[in-house]
Amino acid sequence: MGGLVDDDAGFREFVEARLVRLSRVAYLLTGQHHDAEDLLQAALVKVAARWRRVSGTGDPEAYVRKVMYNERILSWRRWRRQVVQPAGGVPEFDRAPDGADAVVRRLLLERALARLTWRQRAVLVLRYFEDLSTAETAAVLGCSVGTVKSQTSHALGRLRTLAPELAELMREPMEVERGRVEERTR
Repeated sequence: MGGLVDDDAGFREFVEARLVRLSRVAYLLTGQHHDAEDLLQAALVKVAARWRRVSGTGDPEAYVRKVMYNERILSWRRWRRQVVQPAGGVPEFDRAPDGADAVVRRLLLERALARLTWRQRAVLVLRYFEDLSTAETAAVLGCSVGTVKSQTSHALGRLRTLAPELAELMREPMEVERGRVEERTR
């Protein structure tokens, strides 16, 4: 960072320790690896300039995530909504017990998430990946709890519409597990 950070070593240690998790959050927010890298870099540059104050907060990772959410909102507002068109349909795969189902689910989910609005995507990331409460999510996004609840509902409904295959794929493992539980209780 070359003089930009008061505690250069402390900032580097923080980034090295949290880089993977912060990269995942950035990717979930953007849906593109290069956009995620840009988002995380922009957030880290802002945090580096305030590292002394941020490191004293007790939870600098939460601060970095909030900066990423705010940066994403700013970029979204600048460019408005970009229409993302998937490059063709999802290929048909034979069901295989080798983990291919997980890959298919991930691809379906990524494509469906890419078609959500920024706010819907952010609400799902905060609620289900970051495991924040509705109140915490509202605080991060600067909106009301009611907005978080309605956006979550709209986003999940839209995911069901955009990728009904996800519901079918998720139901089967749950039915298998339910059968195991029923056998154990007999």
